[in-house]
Parts: sequence; structure tokens; C-alpha cells
Amino acid sequence: MKHTTRDKRTVLRELGDGLILRRATRGDADSLAAFNCDVFCGPGSDDSPAEMAAWTRDLMSGDHPTFKPSDFTVVEDISKGAIVSAMCLIPQTWSYEGVRFGVGLLELVGTKPEYRRRGLVRAQFDVIHEWSARRNHQLQAIGGIPNFYRRFDYEMALELGGGRMGFKPDIPALKKGEKERYRVRPAAEADLPFIARTYRHGMDRYLLSCVRTPAVWRYELSGRRSEATLRQALRVIESARGERVGFLAHSTGLWGSDIGVSAYELKADVSWLAVTPSVVRYLATTGEKHAARAKKGFTAFALWLGTEHPAYEAIPWRLPRTREPYAFYIRVADVPALIRRIAPMLERRLAESVAPGYTGELKLSFYRDGVRIAFQRGRVVEVERWMPKQPDGGGSAAFPGLTFLHVLFGRRSVDELSRVYPDCSARSEEASVLLKALFPKRPSSVWVLG
Repeated sequence: MKHTTRDKRTVLRELGDGLILRRATRGDADSLAAFNCDVFCGPGSDDSPAEMAAWTRDLMSGDHPTFKPSDFTVVEDISKGAIVSAMCLIPQTWSYEGVRFGVGLLELVGTKPEYRRRGLVRAQFDVIHEWSARRNHQLQAIGGIPNFYRRFDYEMALELGGGRMGFKPDIPALKKGEKERYRVRPAAEADLPFIARTYRHGMDRYLLSCVRTPAVWRYELSGRRSEATLRQALRVIESARGERVGFLAHSTGLWGSDIGVSAYELKADVSWLAVTPSVVRYLATTGEKHAARAKKGFTAFALWLGTEHPAYEAIPWRLPRTREPYAFYIRVADVPALIRRIAPMLERRLAESVAPGYTGELKLSFYRDGVRIAFQRGRVVEVERWMPKQPDGGGSAAFPGLTFLHVLFGRRSVDELSRVYPDCSARSEEASVLLKALFPKRPSSVWVLG
């Protein structure tokens, strides 16, 4: 069927060979859903066609809290009236230890096999990066296949996923005569303010997190299609007296043979040790129900809550398997601008370090360019681009390529990087102390708005 929604207002670029790059319109929903199923749901994929189609239609519906259909780019083969490549930009807000800024999440980057290696993805990245810059996004992020996105100036610099897993024998049983102290029920819209408060409290543990507005929470509760890839079951945890003590978000079916948790938070004054066994028993019961419906086995519960979480400390013997996190690809087009944005947080860290009131400068060499940060009595007074003059990089510290992003986003310390990259190092004792104070290694928990 020939495509009928294209017009001059949506065309962004002629790419030659009968291909055009354009914005998507709502009329592309069915074509994009079919395209994404074709590209992403082949052999070995974890996504089913129904899940992928539902996710695409959710994005194209106009009901998403930050995304509209024209945030998709598509490459169309005019002669066939067919979409042959596509991707999208999902705006959101992240917090860097309390400092908020805009982020562009890239998703659903795909090209039909016969159209690959023609620069179609690069052409779309150029457009998407321009859109993101116009929206004042401080960075772009994508969770994607190994190595591929480095060619577009991305670095795998922020932890993604990972967690701990327990199996059937690890499920804590109630003692004889013991009653469940906590129960888990479906969330309702009236619960969303409580969930939002509890989530914000939990995110104080982390360096980076995703900021979730009331509109985002409503979307998570009831805005996605039931079969969509990213849909989570949002649940409230209550005491036996009916007092809300926390919330839970988990998969709506089995992932393989396990049920996965993507969010689990409790109020500040509630014991993880007391609540977590009840949550695990709920997950086991729910997993068995999913297994019965799908006519397959249930074997495990998975807490995909990153590298660190209080639940891991509450039931350490019941989580024998650890899965190391993958990583978000991160692109920061203007590192000095991002450092200026987080300057209040850097000043706070400095004040709490062994160098309060520091006056001086840090020259961070990336070999081809760099950043100079000037301090006056503990305040950041200037952040600017700086060009190293020495072949060895010079400056206070050196970070080859994009490796500084690992330090900036808390994924690696300077010492850890220097063990892998001999040309990464602090050049003085003072610089080493300052870098550890300003950019400590810290976990992040970014539940993106997808």
C-alpha cells in the first residue's frame, strides 16, 4: 500500500536514490508499528510483535505525556511508499543529585537490512540531535547494542539495569500460624501522589534518576496498552491495617520464566527487613499465576534495581544470583554547559570535602580539547572550553576520548579508569583529591520515560 500522509511540511531532507527523510505523522502509526515489528522482532529477540506494535502505537497515539508523533523521524522509499528506517526522540527530565535538566532519550532506532550502510541512521541522528539541542537538553541517552552508537559520539557511561535474582527455594515461607504482615494491591489514581512522594524519597540515594511528573505517573498507571513492551504493573504495599507503606512496579507477565521488578520503594520510616519477605511472597504468587496462564514454568523473582538497593541488604541470602548492569550510551555535546548546570551540586560536594573554600582551577584535558573549571572560595566562578597545548595533554588531569563521562556520571572513579587507560590520570595530588571530592563514584537509578 502506498503511503499517503507525506507532504512538503513533513519532509526534512532529500537523501537521494528515491529516499526522503521526514517527520512522522499520526497517519504513520500502522506503518511504523509494522516496520518496528519487522525490524526488532526477528529470531533471538525478546520482544513479541504484539508488544512492539503496542509500544509504537502508544507513542503515536498523542496521549504520551512528553512525546508526539512528529518526534519520530522516518526514511521513506518513495517508489514503494514504504518506511525503511526510523527512530524517535522522547523528551524527559532527569535529576543529577537534585539538579534537574532536560534529556533526549533516543529509541526504536532501526533500518531494514537491505537499506543499511547508506548513512540513513546518521542522517536521522543529525536531525534528532538538532531537535534535542533546540529543546535545551543537556544530554542524549540510548540503551542499545554494543559498540554501535560510539560512532555518533556516545559513550557507555551510565549504568543501566542489573540487579539480583532469587529462585523458588529462596522464597521465604510463612511460619506455622503466621499471618502476612503486608499485602500488595493494584494502585489506583488516588495512590499516585503517595507513590510520587515515595519515589522521590528513594531517588535521593542515587546520583542520576528520572523525574516523574503527575502526568507521567498517570501514564504509567493507565496510559499504556496492556500488551505494550514497557507496561508495568503498578502496585501499592500496605500494612495489615491498610496503611500505605510503599509501592512496587513489576512485569505484567513472565520474562522467560521469571517475574521482574523495575521499582520498589518504601516510606522513610518503614523497615525493608520487615516488608521485603512479604513482597517476595507476593511476587512468587503472581509469577505462578502468570505461568499458569502462559502454560509454562515459573522459576525465579528478579529485582532489577541496579547495583545497589536496600532490598538486597534486607534479604542477602535469598538473592544468590547477581546480574551486572549494562550501560546507557550518553552523549554530551557541551560538557562545560553541563558542568555549569550542576555547579551548585559541585560546590556542595566541595564544601563537604577536605577542601572547603578551595580557590584554584582544574584543567581537564581530553587531549584534543578540554574543560577549565575555576573556583573562588569554594564557588564555581568559571567553566570554559580549554585547549591543551602539550602533546601529552597537560592540565590537571587527562581523560582520553569520552572517558571523562564515566567520572562525570559516577560510573567509574579516576583510579578505576587509570587501570584500564594508562593515559588517564590526575597529574598532581591536589587534582586527585579534588576530582574524588567533586566526582565520587555513585550508583544511579534511571527508570526512563519510554
